[in-house]
Amino acid sequence: MLASGQKGSAQMTANPDPRHSHPYVGMWITRDGHVRHELLANGRYDEARGSRESAYRGRYEVTGDHIEYWDDTGFTADGDFIDGVLHHGGMILYRDGKAPAR
Repeated sequence: MLASGQKGSAQMTANPDPRHSHPYVGMWITRDGHVRHELLANGRYDEARGSRESAYRGRYEVTGDHIEYWDDTGFTADGDFIDGVLHHGGMILYRDGKAPAR
């Protein structure tokens, strides 16, 4: 997540108010609700899978519409935000689980 005027950093501004954070901060959920991926305002993420809370945790950086992840265990991944949808690791995640109607 890039604070205004920063390059290549996931650091937030000094204001922790979520209304002033990056527009991609928040909860992203697969259509079936199995994967719940929360992008935190401090440049960290917390991903739950099924009944397993905090299955993956780490840091992330957003550049434009591209996101890079570094899991605390050393695993890396990436994804892209396309038309308000997060495409990550072969999954499609929707903001707060609000998938469009089929």
